[in-house]
Amino acid sequence: MECRVLSIQSHVVRGYVGNKSASFPLQVLGFEVDSINSVQFSNHTGYAHWKGQVLTADELHVLYEGIKLNNVNHYDYVLTGYTRDTSFLEMVVDIIQELKRANPNLVYVCDPVLGDHGSMYVPQNLHPVYRNKVVPVADIITPNQFEAELLTGKNISTEKDAVEVMDLLHKMGPDTVVITSSDLPPRLGDRFLVSFGSKRILMPDGTRTTQRIRIEVPKVDAVFVGTGDLFAAMLLAWTHHYPTDLKTACEKTFSVMHHVIQRTISFAHEMAGPGRRPSPAQLELRMVQSKADIEDPTIVMEATVL
Repeated sequence: MECRVLSIQSHVVRGYVGNKSASFPLQVLGFEVDSINSVQFSNHTGYAHWKGQVLTADELHVLYEGIKLNNVNHYDYVLTGYTRDTSFLEMVVDIIQELKRANPNLVYVCDPVLGDHGSMYVPQNLHPVYRNKVVPVADIITPNQFEAELLTGKNISTEKDAVEVMDLLHKMGPDTVVITSSDLPPRLGDRFLVSFGSKRILMPDGTRTTQRIRIEVPKVDAVFVGTGDLFAAMLLAWTHHYPTDLKTACEKTFSVMHHVIQRTISFAHEMAGPGRRPSPAQLELRMVQSKADIEDPTIVMEATVL
């Protein structure tokens, strides 16, 4: 049975971000990917220059209507990432609700991109839309610590707080929550970041159980673009393959990230030369070169079951 994903994300001509970051890895893992490009830019906005077009909510609706008129609007997954526009986000929610009516088993994977390290990098008015409309229809969400705190109104300063915040997010809708990074002190030393995952599972006898994990991930001293988009795509893929095993799904997802980032940083430093900071172009993810790791990642970090 083939699995089809509708991915509504940014597109860049050069490099890897949004749909460019998500489509290839998902296709390599056997998923059919239908892409709607929320923007079409020459490159990501971390470069000195960028040009391009932004898709409006009405234009999104027109594209969806075309799919619907041909009766090919049946999806197993929807994947969304960075958006700057409230009307566009609300249209995405309308489309997801309609797709879920057609297929109640549809899984919506949402990266609720709001900001990081205490500051928002999208307009403030997106926050209530995510909290009140998007998260309630989502099945899997991948916030960072700042976004998880913003969505729940609760701060995370201990592992217990992180678990409570994930439980609050479950109550809002999603059965799977992964806090992709946090400021909590790692047990492996300060060269690591702590991430958390929680998954509510409905057992055959009708009872619910919750799996919770903690995983420590090596820090990298560089700014990458498109890693969050790759992460959400890989979590979609590996939770699909391991629907009742959050530990394995997270180990596979974080290991793919590790391999792609290590390959990228090695290449970037080689291109930049000794003692020079790599440019945005040199730091584009080495996606095609990581095909084997995406398909079958060597597990390089182990999750702890909480």
